[in-house]
Amino acid sequence: MAVLNTKLVTLFLVFSLFNNMNTRKHPLHVSTTEVNFNANEKNLEISCRIFTDDFESILSKTYKQKTDLSNPALKSKMDELIKKYIISHLQLKVNAKTVTMEYVGFEIDHEATNVYLEVENIPTLRSAQIDDTILYDLFEDQMSIVHLISGKTRKSTKILYPDKTFSANF
Repeated sequence: MAVLNTKLVTLFLVFSLFNNMNTRKHPLHVSTTEVNFNANEKNLEISCRIFTDDFESILSKTYKQKTDLSNPALKSKMDELIKKYIISHLQLKVNAKTVTMEYVGFEIDHEATNVYLEVENIPTLRSAQIDDTILYDLFEDQMSIVHLISGKTRKSTKILYPDKTFSANF
């Protein structure tokens, strides 16, 4: 009888653990930003990768609106919210001058949302500074992985909340 009870308790614990693992949000709060200098086009190609559930949460919280990034009927409304949020939480200086990023669009890729921006008329990249506070207003353990790429040179770092800045020279 004790063996049967032990097996039942073990089975119950395994099912409980499995259920918790399936319903729990991901434990890691991270976004990735990549800035790639395209020398041929003389522009910067910027992409941000953010967990979709976190991104929808912060957009909803910040703008007090229903968000659903995967709903095609809401695409233009989501474009507005994403543009507003990213532009206010990601700033870029190139060669010691603040630049204006143009929002290109977004797409869902599995559990993440990729956001695309660009900066035109950058003849050369000598230095860059990124101020990244994406999701800082949602998580105090937020981590931003930042990559700056110019030709074959790649400079990367991990920025941990509350820090927000990464600078590199080329």
